[in-house]
Amino acid sequence: MTKRNTQQRRHTILSRVNEQGEVSVDNLAAEFETSEVTIRKDLTALEKSGLLLRRYGGAVALPKEIIASDNGKQDSQRKQAIAKAASSLIKDHYRIIIDSGRTTETLIPELANKRGLVVMTNAINIANRLLSLENEPTLLMTGGTWDPHSESFQGQVAEQVLQSYDFDQLFIGADGIDVERGTTTFNELIGLSRVMAQSAREVVVMVESEKIGRKIPNLEIPWAQITTLITDNNLSDDMRQAIKAQGIQLICAELNQPAQSAG
Repeated sequence: MTKRNTQQRRHTILSRVNEQGEVSVDNLAAEFETSEVTIRKDLTALEKSGLLLRRYGGAVALPKEIIASDNGKQDSQRKQAIAKAASSLIKDHYRIIIDSGRTTETLIPELANKRGLVVMTNAINIANRLLSLENEPTLLMTGGTWDPHSESFQGQVAEQVLQSYDFDQLFIGADGIDVERGTTTFNELIGLSRVMAQSAREVVVMVESEKIGRKIPNLEIPWAQITTLITDNNLSDDMRQAIKAQGIQLICAELNQPAQSAG
């Protein structure tokens, strides 16, 4: 078999695992005419993306109960609806930042049909999921100091890297939304989030409705820097009016239906 590029090879490897239940490094290396080191890197990347499990000398398919559990945790209905609405704002060839977080991570599968994307992230799990996309967006990493609390890179190095680029959009989550101030967080490492917002032409906040109205001491991004807030349609009318009064675009995504704009 002729050599394939990395994404095509990994996509085929995943298909082999799902069809056969188990694959070996040596057989894959022979099939793809590449080194065993390269295949091990492929399997490691696929495992980090939650797509298979490594075993000595190869890999096995994920048990069905793990797949069901993971999907329930990471891709809830509300998160999926928010992600679908967010993806509708992204055009081909856009340069975007995706911040660390469970809601922002759900955006990745929605990018599969976008062409020519350049994506910067500070999260390893998001980077790995991006690598599994067949449309092969250009991936940029911030680097920096690893923060185990947020499971992302933070610090001055990451900030300096971001400041050397300009982006069309930032997609970022939040621990809470203070309707008077903006996004709030439990994390005291807010410097990188603010640099991300400064580096992007549009700032899109992705957050579930239960977090709106939750006041947390640390202000992360003020309303003046936010372009759009996307949430689910469980948001109360009072909260909708309070957010729209800040002069931003509010999108309330309908569950199992196309996203609708509330202003």
